[in-house]
Amino acid sequence: MNKLTILLIEDDMIEVMKFNRTISKLEYPHKIIEAKNGEEALSILFKKDRLPDIILLDLNMPKLNGIEFLSILKNDEQLRYIPTIILTTSNNRKDVLECYKIGVAGYVIKPLKFNDYVDLIKRTLDYWSFNELIKG
Repeated sequence: MNKLTILLIEDDMIEVMKFNRTISKLEYPHKIIEAKNGEEALSILFKKDRLPDIILLDLNMPKLNGIEFLSILKNDEQLRYIPTIILTTSNNRKDVLECYKIGVAGYVIKPLKFNDYVDLIKRTLDYWSFNELIKG
């Protein structure tokens, strides 16, 4: 398993804590970079010093929503190749289709039960930590 650098873009601090708790519970070595919104995430990404291996993105955020963030990301020659996975509570079909049209690597709905959430994060991160696109 490759150690991933993950950019988590999430405005809800409870969700951020839940994600970090899940990483600890799974005993993964992954490095988590947190951004509270799309603007903060873009300022981290545009420095381009150490880009994340994957981005986990919530859709419903203040300032710059997930769709707007994705549009900016996918228009950048270097950033467009970072696999971006939507991690959201929204199963709105329009959102799903719009995100895939822009070019996301995945769209997953956060389950309500913590154990289901842990399983979802485990499967998602296991896939990307073994993916050929990501080599340390």
